[in-house]
Amino acid sequence: MWRNCTLSNTKCTIPDSLGSTALDKTGTILIVDDDEDILTAGRLLLRRAFATVETSNNPEQIPDFLASRTFDAVLLDMNFGPGESSGTQGMQWLQHILKIDPQMVVVMITAHGSMSTAVEAMKLGATDFVAKPWRNEKVIATVSAAVKLGRSRRESAILKQANQVLLKETATRDSKIVGDSEEMQAVFSIVERAAPTDANVLILGENGTGKELLARELHQQSHRAGNGFLTIDMGSLSESLFESELFGHTKGAFTDASEDRMGRLQAANGGTIFLDEVGNLPLHLQVKLLRVLEERSVTPVGTNESVPIDVRVISATNVAPKQLKDAAHFRQDLLFRLNTVELTVPPLRDRKSDILPIAKHYAGIYSRKYGGKIRRYSEAAETALMAYDWPGNVRALRHAVERSIILAEGETIEPCDLQLDYTDLPVNVDSVAAAPAMLNLDHLEKETVQKALRKHGFNISRAAAELGLTRASLYRRMEKHDL
Repeated sequence: MWRNCTLSNTKCTIPDSLGSTALDKTGTILIVDDDEDILTAGRLLLRRAFATVETSNNPEQIPDFLASRTFDAVLLDMNFGPGESSGTQGMQWLQHILKIDPQMVVVMITAHGSMSTAVEAMKLGATDFVAKPWRNEKVIATVSAAVKLGRSRRESAILKQANQVLLKETATRDSKIVGDSEEMQAVFSIVERAAPTDANVLILGENGTGKELLARELHQQSHRAGNGFLTIDMGSLSESLFESELFGHTKGAFTDASEDRMGRLQAANGGTIFLDEVGNLPLHLQVKLLRVLEERSVTPVGTNESVPIDVRVISATNVAPKQLKDAAHFRQDLLFRLNTVELTVPPLRDRKSDILPIAKHYAGIYSRKYGGKIRRYSEAAETALMAYDWPGNVRALRHAVERSIILAEGETIEPCDLQLDYTDLPVNVDSVAAAPAMLNLDHLEKETVQKALRKHGFNISRAAAELGLTRASLYRRMEKHDL
């Protein structure tokens, strides 16, 4: 049933029941109007649709209302006081509300003949307007949309704050790139020059060399640092989900698409996208990635509408440069798009001087993580670290250090605590052409000492016992051969 009511300024129809199941009664609304009849009509109507409706006939009370609770939307009259029709007061209070809370959604209440004034109010930040005399359906629809927008704005603001905290946390956590070697200084020089630009960067290097850390450093030193850094492991994406994950999809686009989903490229808008293991992408998917990079837009699965994106692309691969330049393996036009700046991270075995600084860096981190005791390396342990080839590069070194911190019984880390694996390392012998050099006694002694040390995990006592030497004698031979 519906019942009619005639107010001094407006005629409205109030439904006896709007059906609580049809509307989500969770919104909090503030109505500000100097006409008590309007306040009564609005309160009666909106309380059937929303959880809380506050009213005020005095705009001076607005700051107190906004300070006392969070409103999803404010309905604000354009004029206060008899004879007022310019809308100036409403405009001023609109600006005051938005100054207090820039995210607030404000719907203006205006007389039927004041549409131009309402438009001016929307230019100043009002979301919408309702005209007197109003229609209930229109008011409910307008305020419902305003409530949804208000919540969306607040969720976005909260998410942005959370992202800023996460970005700050990510920047301050263990993301330091340790390396004083000439090789790494050359890398840092390129990062410093490339970071402030929007140039796409391709990072080459073996597994575990720290390619993602360098990508993050490029992002942190760029003008996009305040926005997101999103990583996509291209090697782990199945072909069937490639477009959905990168470009997004609409509800019903395929069997499991129960809702709209934003793709990762669009989610990184304004920030940086890191395409890890891009060299493992099949050729037919490389074409789709190339098209996105050329057009700077994505088309979600299930729609024909393209969405513009503004992202910086940093990619990485452990594929050898020679293989990347093979058109049968990787599209050269895509490579041209990705490697505006090309950066190669040297393996750890080619920058031996960085091994101990990196190991000590992680020893400090994991010492604090596991009990707080700062553990140090014995001379033998440092020798073992320097002699190892580190096929897993910095990642393997970090894991070895963490393991040693856990296993070390005292405050000193010994070689056995590192548990280095020598089984898959190539034997360090000279080529057949240089075979006569193997008869050199110094060379043979060095090889024998190396084998004994590796066999016993650089445990000096055990290696010395097998060689028939004292610990002091073994140390002298290690020093002699720079082991």
